[in-house]
Amino acid sequence: MKGYRDLVVWQRAMDLVPAVYAVARALPKEETYALGDQLRRAVVSIPANIAEGQARQHRKEFLQYLAIAKGSLAELTTLLLVVERIGYMSAETLAPARIALSRVASPLHGLITTLRHRTPEPQNPKTQKTQKTHKNLE
Repeated sequence: MKGYRDLVVWQRAMDLVPAVYAVARALPKEETYALGDQLRRAVVSIPANIAEGQARQHRKEFLQYLAIAKGSLAELTTLLLVVERIGYMSAETLAPARIALSRVASPLHGLITTLRHRTPEPQNPKTQKTQKTHKNLE
């Protein structure tokens, strides 16, 4: 399997980071440590969780981290809506971040779907033996 840097979804998530940081920098000073921090944490969480999940040993773990990245993407979408609704920025100003965000959502969903529909991973023989023992005890 390829490394996380080879994943299109990770590359696009990394492209999203500077777009959102630009939004955070443009917020009023009083939002630097509130809304700005939330925006930065959410956007950094996306590529970080994709990378960490891909580095794990099992597909189930990778899926778990991809789900976390998907949650962070939803959080980021909501935060951008808050920025607009509060009146800090217009939809036009937020458009580059939203476009970058949408470029992450599709491959992320596709990767999750692909991994969910793959044949199950072979189990460790020790795990299989333990499972058989537990079934015999029931």
